[in-house]
Amino acid sequence: MKREFLTTGDGSVTIHLPEWDEQYHSKHGAIAEAIHVFIKTGLHHYISLFPQKPISILEIGFGTGLNAFLTLQEAVSQNLQISYTGVEAYPIQASEIPQLNYAGLLAASETDFLTLHTSPWEEASEVNSNFKLTKRKQFFSEIKESETYDLIYFDAFGARVQPELWTEAIFEKMYKALLPDGVLVTYAAKGSVRRAMQAVGFEVERLPGPPGKREMLRATKT
Repeated sequence: MKREFLTTGDGSVTIHLPEWDEQYHSKHGAIAEAIHVFIKTGLHHYISLFPQKPISILEIGFGTGLNAFLTLQEAVSQNLQISYTGVEAYPIQASEIPQLNYAGLLAASETDFLTLHTSPWEEASEVNSNFKLTKRKQFFSEIKESETYDLIYFDAFGARVQPELWTEAIFEKMYKALLPDGVLVTYAAKGSVRRAMQAVGFEVERLPGPPGKREMLRATKT
């Protein structure tokens, strides 16, 4: 599938798939979306509920590594202990990594960003004393963990192009993978997605969305 680089509304780059008319991040701002949905509404929310607790995070769609990179920075700045698992069936190519301009825009370490991408797949890696990373080449339907994670970043491609990733069957796996009181956040806000989450037992909140999007969803395992 053809892949192009697109500069989004906040100056950060995303990967665009013309065949699907879909991109890895919001065209209104890749960094802005990731910070709003996954850091502020996900990680910060969880920390407010359970301060001083080591956090285990599962990312559904490791993609460009942006969410992991932002989470790594939070781990260091707030002295958090984070164990991060990123699941991705189709990792980006090494040649694409230098075109992702996140470190420069965030005034962050380019070396840290590269480390996230060059760390081996299927192995646990210590990026630093605050952040452990495991990347798995895996389809989301193959996830089988039970009561393992505190927080899930659900960042799959949209239901318009991959509806099979937004079903009750997938969210049942997510519910099972979370520990009690665990939280899932996603940029999506479709009624069908909310209902699928509720059907498997999640308590779901509709919250203000990132730039260019009215709402997003946060689900809690009760």
